[in-house]
Amino acid sequence: MSSRYEHIVLGVGGVGAAAAYWLAKRGGSVLALEQYRLGHDRGASEDHSRIIRHSYHTTEYTSLTRFAYDHVRDLEHETGLELLRITGGLNLAPNDSAGQAEIGSYARALAEQGHACEVLDGTELRARWPQWQVGSEVIGLYQAESGILDIRRVNSAHISRARALGVRFLDRTPARKIVPFADHVEVHTDSEVFEAGTLTICAGSWTEAMTASLGIEVPLTLTQEQVSYFAAPDLRAFAPDRFPVWIFHDHDATFYGFPVYGEAAVKAARDMSGRVVTQQTRRYEPDPEQTAEVTRFLARYLPGAVGPELLSKTCVYDLTADRNFILDTIPGQPRIGLFVGAGHAAKFVGLIGHILADLAVDGRTGYPIEAFSIGRPAVRDPDYPSDFRFSRAAQAPPGPSDPA
Repeated sequence: MSSRYEHIVLGVGGVGAAAAYWLAKRGGSVLALEQYRLGHDRGASEDHSRIIRHSYHTTEYTSLTRFAYDHVRDLEHETGLELLRITGGLNLAPNDSAGQAEIGSYARALAEQGHACEVLDGTELRARWPQWQVGSEVIGLYQAESGILDIRRVNSAHISRARALGVRFLDRTPARKIVPFADHVEVHTDSEVFEAGTLTICAGSWTEAMTASLGIEVPLTLTQEQVSYFAAPDLRAFAPDRFPVWIFHDHDATFYGFPVYGEAAVKAARDMSGRVVTQQTRRYEPDPEQTAEVTRFLARYLPGAVGPELLSKTCVYDLTADRNFILDTIPGQPRIGLFVGAGHAAKFVGLIGHILADLAVDGRTGYPIEAFSIGRPAVRDPDYPSDFRFSRAAQAPPGPSDPA
């Protein structure tokens, strides 16, 4: 079989699978390399569900969410699979916390992009969803189009359609070295050297190892995260037709959760555990204290969701200093595209795959991605202060006429 392709995709998680699919739709031969088995649980693209939403803290994301939904709907139409379940979505916060300001930024970004939403006080929240044990100390923002993205099924659908379009997938094939040339790129594995006109890197928490061979540093903070499924006594109260997806911006932590989906249980987690790891030190066994922390949160605000722990799963976030995406080509290497998801990319995978295919084939895209440049201060400045809450917009690098 040929070792020469028009395009190579490195990493077949959610974004890599979508990139392979979109490159195949653009025509030409595509090879997708994955270091583990397809569908493995070592990255950040596993499990049943992710939240899909228009609600974001800045228009840099809300300007893309309509396109993200459209890509899911198009894939549903193409495959006949249900990939999206609309439940509505809540952002909640104590009204004397930083979370209150965050909810204000969400409301402004939604309004600027023409998305309807409702601001609710605690009494209104509890009247509509009595599962929440909140009062006047809590405010909420409701957006009716939020819901559940079946990420496992989306990934499988992209891989299936990519195969049908001729993509070759090689799993259990780690890349050891990337060698760029003026007119092509080589990817060296243990047994073979593959050559292509372009390379798209979607390596998640393994990104730094891949870019190091290109002589470029992409500083990322890796954190070990986990989600837990709780066998609530009354599952019907948390069914998707009765209960929305939610994010709670507490004083010093953010929690999120789902109605019953994928398991006979309620899924909940803390966002950003603060447990910094490397690929060598991360663990696959859940941390009982993290589960206990989520249980304590639920007991305070959502007591009906508390039940025996059905299961917990771990993953790793790949965080830039400002917790915004990198979606760009490598400086000085226009044939090599790069994506870093910063722990919140699942809802965008189809769109991002499309954009990465645009960058590979055309060298540009019509979608607004300037804020996710690899040249911005949060990526290039080693002294840039880290802030992993969704509280600040990405800062594009200065243009030719901008002050440095």
